[in-house]
Amino acid sequence: MTTTSPSIAIIGAGVLGLCVAFELKRRGHAVRVIDPGGANASSVAAGMIAPAMEAAIDQAAPEQAALFRAGRDLWPAFAQAAGISLKARPAEWRGPQAEALAQRMATLGFAARRDGDTLVTDEDLQIEPEQAIAALRSTLGAAVVNGEVLRLEATASAWRLYLDSVTLEASAVVLATGAGPAIPGVTPETRRLVDLIQPIKGQIGRLQSRPVAHVVRGPGAYVAPMETGAVVGATMEPGRRGLEPDPASARRLLEAAERVLGRPLDAVEVEWRAGVRGASPDGLPLAGVVSDADALFVALAPRRNGWLLGPLVAEVVADAIEGRASSHAAALDPRRF
Repeated sequence: MTTTSPSIAIIGAGVLGLCVAFELKRRGHAVRVIDPGGANASSVAAGMIAPAMEAAIDQAAPEQAALFRAGRDLWPAFAQAAGISLKARPAEWRGPQAEALAQRMATLGFAARRDGDTLVTDEDLQIEPEQAIAALRSTLGAAVVNGEVLRLEATASAWRLYLDSVTLEASAVVLATGAGPAIPGVTPETRRLVDLIQPIKGQIGRLQSRPVAHVVRGPGAYVAPMETGAVVGATMEPGRRGLEPDPASARRLLEAAERVLGRPLDAVEVEWRAGVRGASPDGLPLAGVVSDADALFVALAPRRNGWLLGPLVAEVVADAIEGRASSHAAALDPRRF
């Protein structure tokens, strides 16, 4: 059995794991990302960096809206450093809730403009998840290894990670395992937190055509442009873990998207995908140290805002590893539950 010794091990290669690894690497830390392979919910997304729309639609509290805005504001520098293509496009809402959403945005300090049943904001951004994942993995290079962590063991120096054929020694471990179960060997407090995470199945459709030039949302659906084609989304099915697309959900989603756009879409050309995200009890990520006595950190449960909050979660976790105070640490502190 081979043994290697990276400084910090990040378990999971979704948006939060890759963002944390990239942030640590650019701060000069040696990292190792363990990618278990298989389905990755971070790619089953439209890549919307959407503080204004998300805060208004979810009726977010001012503190949560401010957190979303802070996440968005980190993106330009983060994207440039990582080679991620970041698009500044309008985001549009079509439907009878436009007035209510406009009032919420104004109350939360987001700029928007009305035109009948249409609401448009320039506060939101967009990335393309597959390009972003590829860019982050490219910057990390050989630091990303394929494998599944079967067990963790606390040691005098920190942690030992047991994979199929490799044992890794790490001075710190970051769990970025999505909605997966607790890894054997984690501390009891970490297991308790992981058990609090609710799985949420989400389904999207990839269109070959590109019927919109910017994100268009409405009751029950959105349509978001990609470099090629577009994404129709998205379902939110709490408590479900299945990765098989559901034909009935697909049909309802496509019909809702057609109502939003006011024209039909070609159902034959849609490729349906499903992923499972994790959500904490208050809908915000768990990011930071679990116990001051252990070099065990988490980057988990962003609900549907993993891309929006990826760089912010990475900053909070990296600051915690370095023993720095972070202005957003309290809001995401895993120990708040």
